[in-house]
This record gives sequence, C-alpha cells and structure tokens, in this order.
Amino acid sequence: MKVLVVGGGGREHALVWKIAQSPKVTKVLAAPGNAGIAEEPKAQCVDISATDIEALRDFALQEKIDLTVVGPEEPLVKGIVDVFQDAGLTIFGPTKAAALLEGSKAFAKQFMKEMGIPTAEFEVFDDPEKAKDYIRSKGAPIVVKADGLAAGKGSIVCKTLDEALTAVDRIMVEKAFGDAGNKVVVEEFLKGEEASFIVITDGENIVPLASSQDHKPVFDNDEGPNTGGMGAYSPAPVVTEEVFNRAMNEIVIPTIKGMKEKGIPFKGVLYVGLMIIEDKYPKVLEFNVRFGDPEAQPILMRMKTDLVDALMASIEGGLDKCNIEYSDEAAVCVVMASGGYPGKYEKGKVIYGLEEVAKMEKVKVFHAGTKKVNGNFVTNGGRVLGVTALGENIKKAIDRAYEAVSKIHWDKVHYRKDIGAKALRRLGLL
Repeated sequence: MKVLVVGGGGREHALVWKIAQSPKVTKVLAAPGNAGIAEEPKAQCVDISATDIEALRDFALQEKIDLTVVGPEEPLVKGIVDVFQDAGLTIFGPTKAAALLEGSKAFAKQFMKEMGIPTAEFEVFDDPEKAKDYIRSKGAPIVVKADGLAAGKGSIVCKTLDEALTAVDRIMVEKAFGDAGNKVVVEEFLKGEEASFIVITDGENIVPLASSQDHKPVFDNDEGPNTGGMGAYSPAPVVTEEVFNRAMNEIVIPTIKGMKEKGIPFKGVLYVGLMIIEDKYPKVLEFNVRFGDPEAQPILMRMKTDLVDALMASIEGGLDKCNIEYSDEAAVCVVMASGGYPGKYEKGKVIYGLEEVAKMEKVKVFHAGTKKVNGNFVTNGGRVLGVTALGENIKKAIDRAYEAVSKIHWDKVHYRKDIGAKALRRLGLL
C-alpha cells in the first residue's frame, strides 16, 4: 500500500512513524511533512500544503495512493474527505458536514443540548454587546470561545469579568482568530480535571483508544494562555472504569448515534475533550474530529496493533472485529517549543542534541516545527519537538522523557517541567 498523510506537525510524524511499521505499507508520503518525517524509513515529504485540497487530490490520483490519512482539522472542516471520495479515493476521516462538530463550537453545543449530552451551560452570540450583557449577568469565572477553528487557542478561560469582556472584544471586534470569531460561545466554567477521550468509529461501531491527558496552558501548574498542547501522557489515571463507562454511554455512543439520526454519519476519529467533575462525572468541553496533538504521540507509542487495519475498518465498516492492543508501559510526551509561543517567536534556531537522544532506548523524538538547513535541524514553528518516552510506569516514563529533553537545546527553548505531575499526584507518587 501507498499511504498519504496530510499535515506536517508532531501528530503527523507519529502517524507516519506508526503507519510505516505496517507490513502492508510500502511507502508513506507526507504533505507537506517536516524535517523529522523526511528521515523516517519508507517516508517521503511532498511540498503540498495541507489545505490545498485540489492539489492533494490530484497528487493522490497521480501517485495511485491507496489510503489517505488526514492529520489536522482544517482540511477536514474544508471538506477534503468529500473531494477525495468524489474522485474515488480511499480516505480516513469525517465528511465536511460531520466535521462541523469541531468546525463550529455553536453547532457542537446545540447538538449536545439536543441529544442530552452532558456539557457546560452555554449561550451563542453574534453580537459582542449581547455577549457582554450575558457575561455581566452570569459573572466570573466564565469561558469565552471563538466559534470556528483557532488552532487550539480560541478558548479563553476568564477568571474575572474584565478578562471576559476583553476576550469578547479580542475575538469578535479585533478578530484575533479571523472569521472564527464571527460568533462566540459563552459557557459556564467547569471545575475538575481534563482528559482526552479518543475513539475510532465507522459510523456505528466504536473502538476507544488508550486514555490520555493533554496539558494546554503554556506554563507549569496550568498557568498562562492556552496553546495547541505542551505535552501529554497515556494512560490517564483520572479515566477510571466508572469515568470510561460514563464517557462511552453518556457521550460517545449518543454522539455517534445522534449524528447518524441527523443523516450525518460520523466516520474517523472522534476526540472528546472531557472535564471530569468530582472524579466521576465527565462533561464535554469540546469535540475534535481528528487525532489529538500531542496525545497521538504517547498513544501511538503504546499501540501494539497495526494502525492501518483500524483505519481501513473505519472506512470500510467492520470495526466491531477490530481490537487494538497496547503495551502495559506508560508513555509521556514533552513538547519543546520556541520561546514566546503561543505569541510571537523566532524561527531558524539550530537544534542541538538530537543525535545523542537517538541513541536512547524507548525514546522517540517526533518533529513538529522543524526544517533542515545546511545539514542542521532548525526551528520552524511554535511547537518544535515532541520528546516521547516509554516506561514501565508513569514515573519512569516521565523521568526518561525529561532525561531526553535535558540533552536537547536551542536558543530560547521553552517547555513545561510538570508534564505528568497530575498522574503522579493521583497515584500518590508526588
């Protein structure tokens, strides 16, 4: 099989790495890919943007691609699956209509309300003044979200009334996230612990992936603005058997069933961002329609099963016969970012130490924002590397990941030093 992976971040590097391990796969092409992907066996990067859907379709036809896997949300929301299917190509992911679960927070919230799926109380506004009046009537803390795609940065948790009113102006008036801010969702602040609950579905059958937990804020102790994700680990002890069962029965199954009832069958990856209240009641913070980034990195490191089998079963049906197995080991991914991210940052910094880390066992460095210049890997994005390690327990995986991180450096590098600390606290190890 020839497989095309669309995207060029850390998640896509993890997908290429995992897909290339399949004995069924002879070649993996990544569009546009990155400098780390280019180094993988069986892999080759192609200079086509992840959002140039027509060019990607033409390339897939020309190269006789057997399977296309879409990493990022933007091409899915723009309808890449519909375009590929119309051309007779096999592609993994939801249609444009189904991808609205991520493409519009207003659509997702209204869908959840209709289906009785547990989520925060909310209102949707297209007028900033009405949004502000509602915020004043509710008080703080409160959450203000851009309706459309904002690369994981469009959800603003506001501790004070002033912060919330400023957030409305930033999203709707200053257009910090462009047209994504034409509408806002204002919702109640939920107190609890977050987890990522990710499943693969064929529109009817559902296979849950290993549990994981992301770390969105840029600084330790969940301080500072939200990012695309500063690290993740799997499994997540907060997802107990009780939480797992509730998440499946009260959220995931009704979502897949509800989409089918609406005539919008959902196939592909459904990622549910959960807030777990009082350690037992999961509520939906957000839906995503693709693998998480960085959650894909630790999940795929632990996955023992051939991923291609599950992807094909999602497309062709028969996912009920698919069983995904994982290593008993824990995995931790620490994101190394450019100083200044998620705000302004400089590119082109030479990255040192990758050769030394390559010699470590049970460690894989997934590239996100890198390119190669004169034989050197240099920074080329906000999130640069996802240093991912396995360990026989979460503590050993954390120690190994940070040992690897300590060997890598560049000018103004930034990373959180507490990835996995919540798991240690929950297990009584901190």
